Amino acid sequence: MDKRSIIGLLIIGVILFAFSYLNAEKPTGDKQTKTALTDSIQQELPDTLVADMDTIAAVEAPVNSLVPVLNEDGDHLTNNIGQFRYNDTITGLDTLLNEKLTDLQPEPIVEAVPKGPEETVRIENDVIAVDISNKGGRIVNVLLKNYLTYDSYVNKIDKPLQLFDRHSTYGIDFFEGDKKLNSQDFDFNIVSHTANSAKVVMINPTGKKIIYTYELTDGKYDVDLGISFKGFSDRDAADLDFVSDFKLLSTEKHLPSEQRVSTLFYKYEEDSYDYLSIAGDDEEELEETTQWVAYKQSYFSAILMSKTGFKPGNGSKIEVINLDESDTTYIKQYKSNLDLGITNINNTVELEWYFGPNDYDELATYENGSEDVVDLGWGLFRWINVYFMRPIFLWILGWGVGAGIAILLLTVFVKLLLSPVNYKMYKSSAMMKVLRPEIEKITKKFPKKEDAMKKQQETMALYRETGVSPMAGCVPMLVQMPILFAIFRLFPSEIGLRQKGFLWAEDLSTYDSVLNLGFDIPFYGDHVSLFTLLMAATTLLYTHYNSNNMQQPTMEGMPNMKYIMYFFPFMMIFFFNSYSSGLSYYYFISTLMTIGIMFSIKKFMLDEDKIHAKVEANRANPKKKKGKSKFQQRLEEAQKMQQEKQKNKKR
Repeated sequence: MDKRSIIGLLIIGVILFAFSYLNAEKPTGDKQTKTALTDSIQQELPDTLVADMDTIAAVEAPVNSLVPVLNEDGDHLTNNIGQFRYNDTITGLDTLLNEKLTDLQPEPIVEAVPKGPEETVRIENDVIAVDISNKGGRIVNVLLKNYLTYDSYVNKIDKPLQLFDRHSTYGIDFFEGDKKLNSQDFDFNIVSHTANSAKVVMINPTGKKIIYTYELTDGKYDVDLGISFKGFSDRDAADLDFVSDFKLLSTEKHLPSEQRVSTLFYKYEEDSYDYLSIAGDDEEELEETTQWVAYKQSYFSAILMSKTGFKPGNGSKIEVINLDESDTTYIKQYKSNLDLGITNINNTVELEWYFGPNDYDELATYENGSEDVVDLGWGLFRWINVYFMRPIFLWILGWGVGAGIAILLLTVFVKLLLSPVNYKMYKSSAMMKVLRPEIEKITKKFPKKEDAMKKQQETMALYRETGVSPMAGCVPMLVQMPILFAIFRLFPSEIGLRQKGFLWAEDLSTYDSVLNLGFDIPFYGDHVSLFTLLMAATTLLYTHYNSNNMQQPTMEGMPNMKYIMYFFPFMMIFFFNSYSSGLSYYYFISTLMTIGIMFSIKKFMLDEDKIHAKVEANRANPKKKKGKSKFQQRLEEAQKMQQEKQKNKKR
C-alpha cells in the first residue's frame, strides 16, 4: 500500500470518528441530515468498504433502534459470510452484525406495531369451510356444510351452520422482557394459501415470530394446526401458553335447552373424561397432562386436541361462564389457558382443532375418548346406549324409514324383547290382587298401632303359605328401568334425530308446539307440547288401570303409593314440556303398548280364577316351610324395637 492510500484511509477514519462523535452528542438531531451525511460518505467510499462501515456504525448505534430483516418464512437474513442483517430505524440503513441481537440481550421493543386492514382467506374441504384472518392469524369463522341452524331449517334457507364467529379468540402468550403479550394482538402475514391449507407468520419487529400452519383433510372435520417459533430461545418455552376465549353460537330452537347440556369437557391422559358444572360458573386447575379440551354445546363442539398433551401447572386452567339472560346469540363462554409443554423451541407443536357434530361414531375415530362428550348417560345406562339401544336405532334408520317410524319400531322391538319379563310382572300383579281380600282381613284383625308387628308377621306368613312374593313384581320392573333411563339420555343427544320431523313435530330433537301461549308459565314454558300431553295422559291411564293392584301401606307412616303414582303424570307435563319431542313420543308409544300388552295378558293368558285356586291350594297344602330370610328377620327385629320404644313412652 502506497503513502497516498494510507493518508486517504486516515482521513476517512477521522471523518468517521467526527461523525460518530457528533451523532452521539445530538441523538435528537434531524434524521434527514444524518441520512444525507451517511449517504454522501458511502458514495465517496469504495464498494468493498461499505459493509465494514455498516458494521462499525451498528456497534456505535443504539441497539434498540435495530430490527432484524426477515424473509417471508420469518428467517433472519444473512450475507454470504454469515453476518446478520438489521435495519436501523433511525437512519433507515441496512446494518450487518457478526452476532445476533438476541444473543446480546438488547432492550426489547414492545410498542404496538402499526396495523393494516384485515385480510381473510378461506380453506375448505367437502364438509367444512374455515376463514383465517391476518388479525392474530386465527380462525374467525367455521361453517359446517352438511348442517343447518334451526332458523335456516324451518325457513328452508340453504345456509351452512356457523359454529362461532370472530368473538371467539385464541393466541399464544409470550414475554418481551417483563411484559406479557399475546399473538392475537399482532398482525400476521399470509405467506401461503391453497384450497385446503394456509400458512401465516406474525409481524413483530423484535424478531420473535409465531407461525401457524393450517391444513384440512377431505371428509374430516378437523383442522391440523402446526405452531412454530422463530427468534425464541429454549428459556422462553416455559412461558408459551395457548390461551383461548370461545363463545359458541346458538344453533337450535330453544336456547335454555342448549345451555342445559353445554359445558367444557376435558380428559386427562391417564384418566377418563370429566367436565365442568353445567348449571353455573365453574373453573378447574389442570392437575395432569390433558389430551383434549372440548367446548361443547348441544349437537356441535370445538375440541382442541394435543398429540403430546397439555401440561399441568404454570397456571393451566379451564373455565366456563354463564352469559347474561339478555344474550340470546351465544350459549356460554369458555376460557382456557393451556401449557403447550414445549421442551425444544425448534420443534413444531402439533395441535388439532375439531369443529363438527357431536357424533359418537365420528369422534370415536380419533381414538382418544373424545366421543365421551356425547351425553349417553353414565355407568350401566351409557353401556346400554353404546352397545344396544343406539346401534339398533341407527340400524333401523338405515332402512330408509323416517325417524318417527324408527322410534315406533324400536319401541316394538324393546317390548317384544322384554315380554317374558312383563309376563312375570303381570302374573305377580294378578296374584297380589287375588290375595287382597285376605290382606284386608288381616288389617282388620290388627287395627291397633301396637299390633303392627303381629299384622306384618301374619301378612308375611300368608305370602309364604300361598307362594306369592310381594317383590316378584318389582324385580321385572328393575330390569326395565335401566332401558327407560338410557332412552332418556339417548334421544336428546342423538344427532340422527336432529331436524327430523314427524306428524306435527317439525324437529324430534327439540320440543313440539301445537300452541304458543305468548306468555311464560313458571316451570312450564310459553308453549304446549302435544306429545308431552299424550305421554302424561297414557301414564295416567296406566296408573289408573294398575291402581287396583297397589297395596295400601302396611306400616304406620308409610306414604300411600296410589297418590304418588297419580301425582307423577301431572309432574311429567312440566318436566317434559321443553324436552325432546322424540323422547316424549317414545314414552307415549311405550306406555300405550304396555297397557295393550297388560290387557292382552289379562284377557287371553292369565285366568284369575285359576290363580285364585292355585293360591288356595298352596295355602291348604303348604310346602315345607322355609326359614325366614335375613330381610324378614331384620324387619321383625326393627318392629320389636319400635314396639319397645312405644311401650316405654307410655310408661
